[in-house]
Amino acid sequence: MNEIIQNLHSRKSIRVFTSQKISRASKEAILYAAMAAPTAGNQQLYTILDITDETLRQKLSVTCDNQPFIAQAKMALIFCADIQKWYDAFTEGGACPRAPGAGDLMLAVSDANIAAQNAVTAAWSLGIGSCYIGDIMEQCETHRELLHLPEYVFPAAMLVFGYPTEQQKNRTKPQRCRLSDIVSQNCYHRRSAEELRRMFEKECQTSGFDEWSRRFCQRKYNSDFAKEMNRSVDSYLRSFTR
Repeated sequence: MNEIIQNLHSRKSIRVFTSQKISRASKEAILYAAMAAPTAGNQQLYTILDITDETLRQKLSVTCDNQPFIAQAKMALIFCADIQKWYDAFTEGGACPRAPGAGDLMLAVSDANIAAQNAVTAAWSLGIGSCYIGDIMEQCETHRELLHLPEYVFPAAMLVFGYPTEQQKNRTKPQRCRLSDIVSQNCYHRRSAEELRRMFEKECQTSGFDEWSRRFCQRKYNSDFAKEMNRSVDSYLRSFTR
């Protein structure tokens, strides 16, 4: 297994960081790696917000579901799906652009998330851990004001970075599904009840499938934060579906 693939397998989310700072050279290496990511038509349909203001980072640790480790991280980046800059450029050039649609947003979200994952991989290769903060998609009105987001910009992903503690380094990475559970040949295969129970048996070591399913659904899918995420994303989408 080569070093890149090994890093992809070993990387895990890090939520506890040492006091070691991230050097300017390492930050730039991570940012340049992000910008080297595949992008639709070389448009780079994203803008990266480098959150250097400690007060703002503290506010984000509260607005993003009260997670103190966000404020304790040594670097925070928000990857915004950005149609605004292209809409403005087309308007400036007299191109008479149509209003952005949902497809434009989805393409930009893909661009932003691909760039974010490049940043994650680059950071890990430098010994720097990271954690995705999906909660940045919540609290639409608050985050729009805090980050000065215009109409055609959506905060697709937030990442916090820092050097992991020994405990975090040694923590076991959560087990993934089997290849056969994730890969379907040629067309979508909807899993049977038996296949679903087998797929998630790794999660049911201390309880049965039914109990685990009910608890996990309540904790994640039916949670208040999931409902808020959907409300906020619906609000962002209105700009692209009028």
